[in-house]
Amino acid sequence: MIQFVFEVFIGGLLSGVMYSLVALGFVLIYKASGVFNFAQGSLVFFAALTFVGLTEHGLSFPVALAVTLVVMIVLGLLIERLVLRPLVNQPQISLFMATIGLSFFIEGLAQLLWGANVRGLELGIQDEPIKWLSDTAGINVSKFDLVAAGIAAVLVAGLGLFFSRTRIGRALRAVADDHQAALAVGIPLQQIWGIVWAVAGFVALVAGMLWGARNGVQFALTFVALKALPVLILGGFESIPGAIVGGLIIGATEKLAEVFLGPHVGGGIEGWFPYVLALLFLLVRPEGLFGEKIIRRI
Repeated sequence: MIQFVFEVFIGGLLSGVMYSLVALGFVLIYKASGVFNFAQGSLVFFAALTFVGLTEHGLSFPVALAVTLVVMIVLGLLIERLVLRPLVNQPQISLFMATIGLSFFIEGLAQLLWGANVRGLELGIQDEPIKWLSDTAGINVSKFDLVAAGIAAVLVAGLGLFFSRTRIGRALRAVADDHQAALAVGIPLQQIWGIVWAVAGFVALVAGMLWGARNGVQFALTFVALKALPVLILGGFESIPGAIVGGLIIGATEKLAEVFLGPHVGGGIEGWFPYVLALLFLLVRPEGLFGEKIIRRI
């Protein structure tokens, strides 16, 4: 029984790391510009579908990956230039509605270019239990989940260090704290936004390939972003460490809830339990684990 609990728990943690990867795209953009990018899930879908489409047209894996990376960076820069920049200083609801419209546009463009059929994506990693771990500890952990979680963890940690230790990262934090003050000290606001959107495109590519290899490249990939919402609520919308911790909590608790509570409520709890947990968390700490409390003086 204990081995089974550990198996479920570890599987949940590995899924949680991949949730963190998707949440990271939201965090980067929200931290830099205060925009909740509802189109992040569509970017994940567009990246995965573009990569698969290019490989179907005869491009090798490395070439298709490089071309898709360029496409996603350019797409991120275009979004910042054509959508975000004209709406600077507009109400937040206007920016949010713009990203919703952008989401539908990207989804339609992806299917217009590459079709709407479900495709498989092969990364050369077998989805099978790790033999030595199964033999020695009796715990079945998927080799694919472990490698995918490792890739996601390295990327999340690398971006966290980049934005906390580099000059661009310090500029990003300054922009996040106060746009006008950042401009006053000579930080190029639009350049920082462009970099962040380009990085968000890169993150969407990695997330799209990992989730596409796991679940198939299909329209349902856009809903992966919805699983990132509870992660953001728990961790905080502006915190990279919060995205990691929130993802681990959501991944582990949803798997444990499905196994131990699911049989008592008819199953399917994995789909909605994270949102219930996030709702309860909002009542206790609405700013998230790593968010800053907002104090308004009246």
